[in-house]
Amino acid sequence: MLQEIVSAVSGVLTDYVMVTVLLAAALFFTIVTRGVQFRMVGEMLRLLIHSGKRDNDHRKNDEPQHGTISSFQAFALSIASRVGTGNLAGVATAIAVGGPGAVFWMWIIAIFGAATAFIESTLAQLFKVKGDTSFLGGPAYYIQKGLHKRWWAVIFAVLITLTFGFAFNSVQSNTIAGALSTSFGIPTGWTAWGLCGLTLIVIWGGIQRVSRFSEIVVPVMAIAYILLALVIICMNISHFPAVMALIIENAFGMDQALGGTVGAAMVMGIKRGLFSNEAGEGSTPNAAATASVTHPVKQGLIQTLGVYTDTLIICTSTAFIILCSGVFTNGDNGIVLTQQAIDAGLGTDAAIGSTFVSIAIFFFAFTSIVANYYYGETNIRFIHDNDTLINIYRLLVGAIVYAGAVTSLDIVWGFADITMALMTLCNLAAILMLGKYAIRLLRDYRSQLRAGHDPVYQSSTIPEIASETECWD
Repeated sequence: MLQEIVSAVSGVLTDYVMVTVLLAAALFFTIVTRGVQFRMVGEMLRLLIHSGKRDNDHRKNDEPQHGTISSFQAFALSIASRVGTGNLAGVATAIAVGGPGAVFWMWIIAIFGAATAFIESTLAQLFKVKGDTSFLGGPAYYIQKGLHKRWWAVIFAVLITLTFGFAFNSVQSNTIAGALSTSFGIPTGWTAWGLCGLTLIVIWGGIQRVSRFSEIVVPVMAIAYILLALVIICMNISHFPAVMALIIENAFGMDQALGGTVGAAMVMGIKRGLFSNEAGEGSTPNAAATASVTHPVKQGLIQTLGVYTDTLIICTSTAFIILCSGVFTNGDNGIVLTQQAIDAGLGTDAAIGSTFVSIAIFFFAFTSIVANYYYGETNIRFIHDNDTLINIYRLLVGAIVYAGAVTSLDIVWGFADITMALMTLCNLAAILMLGKYAIRLLRDYRSQLRAGHDPVYQSSTIPEIASETECWD
């Protein structure tokens, strides 16, 4: 009974309300920024290349304890959260349920949703605050400082902690345990204890340890996975034109429209795309705020590139592996379908796909766990900055990671969909009201670029909120 109620509520919230508002916001921000996600791709790449070292030109000598997270580390932290179960299992499920056309709608929500990611990450930088060892920020902070709605900010902080710190982390650990059990016969109990211990070791080191871990592991695994996808595509290159035609046909074909599968493809593509790239959800701004940059727009642009990296590169790699293999019609979905597709694409019976995907999902999902933990920590500190409370939260995350690995998660997925939808709607409403500041920042940034300067922001540039932007004095 409870499962049916949860499924009904989550279905309405995610399939109709959230998808509609998400698309509308993405189109609106694309228009008002004049397509920032298209016209500034070159600047995004330039910033990412030069962001490996700390951008500290604006830091004062008497503030060495702040800004210790480089722009690239913040980018890697957000990618660590994005790149996980959704990229391997979520894409497979979207194709199995919504058909190949779901891939097209994943591309659409990424391309237009990138403008939403720019707005929310720029706002996170603008309204960030000084923590003990790094900057803190995110939707809870810009809701309180920009809209002066403490109650609204607290609701968001609670929702993101429940969604990422607990529900999504249990899903990630469950996926890891299942993959390792299938491929290597490792008992789920052993995996559960191992994940619990590793998680506590990493998260007890704070944001610096989390960001250092992410910037090393995420790029290596992402590159390895992309290379595997390229190998499979090259081995099956004769199927590539047919695969592209299949995606477009299933997204818009008359037969699909009459059969109602176009709507299924759209909903599944957008839902899985959001779960994967998180644009508009309000999660990645928490990572974006930690970076030390001279202008908020710099991190906004870099995080926009993160949406492309996640969906247009990594999710598309999974989609092409599955569609080139031709096994997507066999009735399986999720991580099993991805494993079978790699084996079929490589033309081997040696279970290479199962083994590689198990290793990849371990690293992708584990980096998601530690990044998701941080989103919860920064929002708990927003509600009440108390070290004892944070230590209790760390222990609870360890317990949730253990429990997720050894239990069924059907009910958890339902609650996670509900809290994710409510969290997304909270954030979208806030950035629609505050987006005017991000647009003014974008104009200021482009003006300084045209003048030949490395853009630097001062709080006096937007005087009406100068008192709320303490890190930009």
